[in-house]
Amino acid sequence: MSERLPMTRNGFESLRERLNRLKTTDRREVAREIEIARGHGDLRENADYDAAKNKQGMIEANIRDLEDKLARAEVIDVATLSGERVVFGATVTISDTKDGAEQTVQIVGEVEADTKNGKISVTSPLARALVGKSVGDTVKAQTPGGVRELEIIDVVFQ
Repeated sequence: MSERLPMTRNGFESLRERLNRLKTTDRREVAREIEIARGHGDLRENADYDAAKNKQGMIEANIRDLEDKLARAEVIDVATLSGERVVFGATVTISDTKDGAEQTVQIVGEVEADTKNGKISVTSPLARALVGKSVGDTVKAQTPGGVRELEIIDVVFQ
């Protein structure tokens, strides 16, 4: 069997909603685009038809990918977790020991990672440095800006 994909309940629901949108709304829209393009004449020289068929292929590939990820999902209900130790699903507030800048991140599965929204992959260097540590611990983590020393300020599960 393929490797399980850990993810939070929210991440799982988000993927399921995206899959549903692709199967319903997006499939219908591209089918309409193909029908309109067919009405433009010779399909051998019809750029609109080719573009719509390519779009259809991308949608179908995305559907297969999402179905695979959802089938392999290992959903971890973060609300049932507690404590001060950093584990998968934890929302961690860290402080840079050099400049005191604080940052809050949630440790999630690779599939749902979104650094712009503070969700980092459990396999990222920062998450690997944090996992297993507790409030008050100091860790060194490799970041895009170089090695940073960070103190764990808070760990919550929501």
